[in-house]
Amino acid sequence: MISRTSLDVTRLSAAAQRALGPGPGRAMAARGLVPLPSADQVAVLYQLALDPDPGLAGAARATAAGLPERLLAGTLADPGIDPRVLDLFAELAAGRAAVFDAIVLNPAVADETIATLAAKGDAREVDLIAQNEQRVLRYPAIIAAMYMNRRARMSTIDRVVELAVRNNVRVPGLAAWDEVARALTGGSRAGEQDDTLIQGVLAAAGDDSALLVGDAERAPPEEAPPGRPVAAAAGDADDPTFEKMSIPAKIRLASIGNASIRAKAVRSPHRIVALAAIKAQGVKDMEVVNYACNRNLLEDVIRYIASKREWTKLYGVKVALCRNPKTPLVEATRMLTTLRERDLQELAKSKGVPSALAAQARRLVLQRRTGTGKP
Repeated sequence: MISRTSLDVTRLSAAAQRALGPGPGRAMAARGLVPLPSADQVAVLYQLALDPDPGLAGAARATAAGLPERLLAGTLADPGIDPRVLDLFAELAAGRAAVFDAIVLNPAVADETIATLAAKGDAREVDLIAQNEQRVLRYPAIIAAMYMNRRARMSTIDRVVELAVRNNVRVPGLAAWDEVARALTGGSRAGEQDDTLIQGVLAAAGDDSALLVGDAERAPPEEAPPGRPVAAAAGDADDPTFEKMSIPAKIRLASIGNASIRAKAVRSPHRIVALAAIKAQGVKDMEVVNYACNRNLLEDVIRYIASKREWTKLYGVKVALCRNPKTPLVEATRMLTTLRERDLQELAKSKGVPSALAAQARRLVLQRRTGTGKP
């Protein structure tokens, strides 16, 4: 969204200036009761929507949102309209198809406004945005917004991703961009059934917020069996629907899905799918604890968790990583010094971790007990 600053009133028509002048005319203009040409009306409503008086601003926004679709679309199609005005109406009235199209096709519209629309448009509307290849390359945040929009078609996503890759444009805002790009450069393409499969998995996943309760600062239960997450994840069993998807579709689903979907994707034997899941924006701390405990996950996933300082600050993550033999030895050794004595004792006796790590744990236990720096 662009910065919505006040318009230069001196550049508006005399009628618009009168409507914005002191007196009761401002309140009437905010309610659409002052007869003005449509171009002046949208400018006046924009200006009043920024008014410090919340009542006046609210009335102006309500009037702007309720203007007739055909009239508004015709007005917003004018290339001479201020981009700030287009941005406000993109927020208030872009849910109507004609208004959406008028804003998107207006050459004056700001790239930031298009990115906002790309995040919430339907499949047809996202397709319309994707047609302006020059714009999406100039402002690749639009591609990120389209990618995370659940209603965008996979075929459209593939096309804009391929466009970016072909033009050496890196898309910001997608932590899994390397995996997204690699899937296409490796020859994988979305299939015709992917959109149906994605929507089916999203609908079946439902609300998994109950899976995320817990305290990531606590150590995982010591009785957690190797190869299994501490907390059971919905959809943990192999999902034939998920397996039918193309690699690009799995990566996108891992990026836009919830915890139960990520639990499927992170266990994928395909490295780029598993990494897309652990890099997804919605990953919660308790998910990370569960993944860090799982000895069956790919080593690249465990290595990625160990590399994220915001996660390794959590005690539960540190303990889980130290217990997981796939954690790089250097990282596990570094985290040992921050563990509590009880957890160090368990690691010192464990046969499921590298012998060098167990030996270091024994040295640390002895040092703490004797208060010396030597074993």
